[in-house]
Amino acid sequence: MRTIDLRGQSLTAAELLAAVPRATEARAAALEAAAEIVHAVAHEGEAALRDQAERFDRVTGHEIRVPQSHIDEAVASLAPEVRTALDEAIARVREGSAAQVPDPRVTDLAPGARVSQRWQPVGRAGVYVPGGKAVYPSSVIMNVVPAQVAGVKRIALCSPPQAGFDGRVHPTILAVAGLLGVTEVYAIGGAGAIGALAHGVASLGLDPVDVVTGPGNNFVASAKRVVAGLVGTDSEAGATEILIAADDTADARLVAYDLISQAEHDEQASAVLVTTSAGLAERVAAEVAELAPKTRHAGRVAVALAGEQSAIVLVDDAAAMADFSNAYGPEHLELHVADAREAADDYTNAGALFVGSATPVSLGDYMAGSNHVLPTGGQSRYASGLGAYTFLRPQQVIEYDRDALAVVADRIVALAESESLPAHGEAVTARFK
Repeated sequence: MRTIDLRGQSLTAAELLAAVPRATEARAAALEAAAEIVHAVAHEGEAALRDQAERFDRVTGHEIRVPQSHIDEAVASLAPEVRTALDEAIARVREGSAAQVPDPRVTDLAPGARVSQRWQPVGRAGVYVPGGKAVYPSSVIMNVVPAQVAGVKRIALCSPPQAGFDGRVHPTILAVAGLLGVTEVYAIGGAGAIGALAHGVASLGLDPVDVVTGPGNNFVASAKRVVAGLVGTDSEAGATEILIAADDTADARLVAYDLISQAEHDEQASAVLVTTSAGLAERVAAEVAELAPKTRHAGRVAVALAGEQSAIVLVDDAAAMADFSNAYGPEHLELHVADAREAADDYTNAGALFVGSATPVSLGDYMAGSNHVLPTGGQSRYASGLGAYTFLRPQQVIEYDRDALAVVADRIVALAESESLPAHGEAVTARFK
């Protein structure tokens, strides 16, 4: 991992943004490629999807619309210990998601003058579950459960066809879909899946959705940008990121393990340590050098840690550490500092914040009850992770009686005249003639 030394510098907000490690060229290339893929799906439908499956997944002749029998078989073959873990994760995420649904509110502004705030679920959601270098049944839970809690009635799920399973969606992903009652599943991967959900594919019976959600690589994240405006999307949950903020009280070995745990996702994964301690930085670098070659996906980890998106960053003090983290806006932020709970107040920009050495990102990936579909690429500075609210639309319902309208009629006319929109005022006064 490279080292970025920011000590002894007083950086502006713009300079901090420029200093954070990002794989900007890779993201730019992904956007261009994703646009071409989505365009092909929009205009060529199933033919484009089959071409993409052959090119990217090495699969031909597969059933794109997954038969219910495949889902049932997957549920029946699920290992008991995995079923137990999935059931527990589903229960925890369901409880955590329920807290995200706001209660309706009624505001009586005056007698006969009422504005109600309600939250309406979208009619149809499309969720994407990746399945390239790794398989993510947990992402089925993280997408589907919040949608169900929000009250979405129709959910379509896409996941890549697997060459190792005769072009079927991975059986564990299918099994979780079955456990959650999702019956509309498609063997479609990558940016093509985002395009298919947004535009629909008539020959497959795939209707366009209202909202597309789910994690993936940079191509999936970029595809969401391409279809934004046609459909709603969650934040761009692209190649994973971890930033660990640590002082000299941190356990270097645990920090190294956590950096490696995210680097194993993908060669484009970002692993960053920001610290006030040069000694800790040296110890972590040594631990990473020892541990990384021993992990199962050592090759993938090595590429990610050596990439421009990963680094060890040295800063002067705790305030500078928080400033750097807030400028970076990481997907996952771990705090390995003294009084971590108190320090957490200074860290405002993160998809999810993991406080203390006993709270690794791996916990959030599976069993914390939080959601692991989170914004990447600095988007946590202005966007949230996936939740029940992603599938809800706030909607105001206005109800005035004639007397309540009469109270404000002259004021409406005055404002309408000031904006040179007299018909607005006339629409009100007509009710009193």
